[in-house]
Amino acid sequence: MIGLFGGAFDPPHKGHVALVETAVKTLGLDRVLILLSADPGHKQVETPAIERLELARAAFPGRDVILDEHGRTVDLLRAHPSWKDTVFLIGADQFCDFLSWKEPDEVLKLTRIGVATRPGYPQEQLDRVVAKLSSPKRVLFFELAPVPVASSDLRHHLDREAIPPAVWEIIERDSLYGYSGST
Repeated sequence: MIGLFGGAFDPPHKGHVALVETAVKTLGLDRVLILLSADPGHKQVETPAIERLELARAAFPGRDVILDEHGRTVDLLRAHPSWKDTVFLIGADQFCDFLSWKEPDEVLKLTRIGVATRPGYPQEQLDRVVAKLSSPKRVLFFELAPVPVASSDLRHHLDREAIPPAVWEIIERDSLYGYSGST
C-alpha cells in the first residue's frame, strides 16, 4: 500500500513528519510519496515551490518528494492512474472540510483516505462527514500523538523546536520566513 501525503509544506514541520511516520506504522504502508503542491488551490503560499521542494526533501529524507502541479487532489489522482492501492493522508481538520473538496466522491473512488486523529478531537465532527460519504469504508482513521504546530504559525513566528533540523538549516542558510539569525 502506498501513502500519498500532499501539502504546501510552507514550511514542513515535525507534525508533518510525525503524521507520515505514524501512518507508515499504523496503516502498514510500504511507501509514502510526498506531494508538494506547487500552487495549492485552497491556500496562499509565501515561499516559491522550488524552495519548498528543497525544504520538503530535507524534512522527509529517504522518501520520494515530488512536485504536484495540480491544484486539486482529484486532478492529481486522475493524472496518475498507475497509482494503485493508495491511501491519501490528511489530518482530522482537513477531513472535516473534505466534503468541500472538488469531487470528494470521485476522490474516494480513486484512493482511500487516511485520517490522522488526535486525542480529544471531537469524534462527532468526524462522524458527520463520514455519514455523508458515498463510500465511508474507504476512510481509515489512525491516531496521531499531538504535535501542536501549524505551518501558518511558523511562517509568522519561527520555532526551531517545531522544525526538523535539516529544514531549519535551510531556513537559516537562505534567511527564509524572515529569519535573521535572532530567532
